Amino acid sequence: MNGLLGRIAPFLALLALLCLWQAAVAIFDIPPAQLPAPSLIARTLVDNAPQLFAATLTTSREALEALALAAIGGVALALLFAWSPWLEKTFLPLAIALQVTPLIAVAPLLLVYLEAPAAVLACAFLVAFFPILSNASAGLKATDRGLIELFRLKGASPGKILLLLRLPSALPQIFTGLRIGGGLSLIGAVAAELAAGAAGSGEGLAFRIVEAGYRLKIPMMYAAVALLCLCGLALYAALAGLGYVLLRRWRDEPKF
Repeated sequence: MNGLLGRIAPFLALLALLCLWQAAVAIFDIPPAQLPAPSLIARTLVDNAPQLFAATLTTSREALEALALAAIGGVALALLFAWSPWLEKTFLPLAIALQVTPLIAVAPLLLVYLEAPAAVLACAFLVAFFPILSNASAGLKATDRGLIELFRLKGASPGKILLLLRLPSALPQIFTGLRIGGGLSLIGAVAAELAAGAAGSGEGLAFRIVEAGYRLKIPMMYAAVALLCLCGLALYAALAGLGYVLLRRWRDEPKF
């Protein structure tokens, strides 16, 4: 019973929050231009489903493409850093500099040189790349030294040790980086879409938010934000589920 309650507790809390929201709008007679009720947001979602669904697909595709590129690039660069500490000392400061530079300042610059879709992809890639790189590097460095010495005693080359021991040992932390990077890729895509929307171009959910804001369609803005939230939750859940399936043999969970 406690286990079931624990699973449904977040949904009950969300339902209670929505009911409170609906009641507050009705009791205080708040106009939709200031705070639309959840029922009005839901109706807006239904009435504008084709447009919002297309925008959702666009933003989700941008975030997933950026995450895939960041995962490939981040893990590959982490392997290079593990292979050659000199490369890490040379290029890691550049990766850190890219990470700490505010994205809101980079997005308009990228829009000057790239088409809107390419600029969005680049922004999402930049923010997702560093967490994957840093977690993969940390995982590769955390390999048990005793196992490394055992592989060396067996005559394994540095390349075999890296690919057959250190990389599998780093998988839990790599998936942690992927979960973080997944959320950040969506944030990066939204930030770039907002910049593109301010420039008068774009197709994703953030562009719809900008467009609705210019037209004072507040329920439409809330509907798009709700879809962005659902996209983020779905992406995190998918990555967490994939990590659980692939890494469940690594888990040592207590049994009660």
